[in-house]
Amino acid sequence: MEGSVSSKGASFEDMRRAAREILPLVEAEADEGERLYHLTDRLVAEFRRTGLYRLLTPKELGGLELPFVEAMQLVEQVTYVDGSAGWCMMVEGVMGASLGSSLPDRGAKTVFPNGADVTMAGNGVPRGFARPVDGGYQIRGHWAYGSGIYHAEWIHSGCFVMDGENMKFNADGAPEIVLCHHPRNSIELKGNWDVLGLRGTGSYDYTLTEPEIFVPSHMTYMFDGTEPQRGGKQYSAGLIGLTSWGHTSWALGVGRRALDELAKLARGRADVFGKLCDSASFRQSFADAEAKYRSARAFVYAAWDALSERFARGERPNLEEIAQIRLAMRHLHNVISDISTFAHKAARGASLRPSPLQRCYRDIHAGTQHLLLADEIMQECGKVLLGATGPNARWTMFGVKG
Repeated sequence: MEGSVSSKGASFEDMRRAAREILPLVEAEADEGERLYHLTDRLVAEFRRTGLYRLLTPKELGGLELPFVEAMQLVEQVTYVDGSAGWCMMVEGVMGASLGSSLPDRGAKTVFPNGADVTMAGNGVPRGFARPVDGGYQIRGHWAYGSGIYHAEWIHSGCFVMDGENMKFNADGAPEIVLCHHPRNSIELKGNWDVLGLRGTGSYDYTLTEPEIFVPSHMTYMFDGTEPQRGGKQYSAGLIGLTSWGHTSWALGVGRRALDELAKLARGRADVFGKLCDSASFRQSFADAEAKYRSARAFVYAAWDALSERFARGERPNLEEIAQIRLAMRHLHNVISDISTFAHKAARGASLRPSPLQRCYRDIHAGTQHLLLADEIMQECGKVLLGATGPNARWTMFGVKG
């Protein structure tokens, strides 16, 4: 694996080859990442060298700007080997796309001065507070779940915009939220990522090194409704589309690995009841789990293919297309949660000990806890698909307005 993959002229096949070549290292470093509670320096360096951290960063900034469906396949491939590595890969994809497409020109030049080989992390869900001042904001707060933040150069922090001592509300009656970007040396990590699953992601809580810091306007953009400053039409999906892409891509790999590990165990292990694969009831349950996974995966790719066709025509996604990708994301997690629980129970104690099957079980039950998989968002999908929205309805990160 000599040399780095240049974004200029790199094809999907180039990146698929790069992903395939990094897999042995992903597997070799997985246990150490779990021990450290963050990815190893060696693995992060390889992700950066191969270009796999800049899949969705706009070409204008030196990124690859791959179509969503192609980038999804690459994250799925890496996640199959290790959920934590795949999670951090998708986070960098989301961050590169979000900052790369949404920051004003001056901010983009600050974050990407020499191209797209930049690491970013943080939490855009608002846990901080931003006080408007001349030229920007004074921000304060404490944030959680900064996945990949151990290796980040830039921090991405969601803040409620304040009007004096009170939150400022927009025309929809929702709190106004700004995403603020500041250098790594402006924060301190809490070192508290002692968790069930996704241990290697280093998703530490963090806070500022000072009670408040100044973030200039050119290093910010709004949480909802920001128009892309650069890149192709796919960036019009905004953070809603980007985060849906990320969590969906990741879950696909975990689900496939859980079933494959169970199948391998069932073929090779026998106990007092005989071989697991000789049990008719197990074979039926396994076939059912396969059908559910394959159906959920087909739903995912059908929804994203439709969205990609929309972008290829130079059009923005409509309300139902966004509902489809969000519903597919939640449904996929539901299915994988169920089948990983089935695999854990059917393994008859095998996944109590450290193993890829145990890791899949722990990782998916960490992934399902994300706020973007909340019941309330699924209920909003139902509202859209029922046709129960108004003529001017639009998606926000946490629901439908109108």
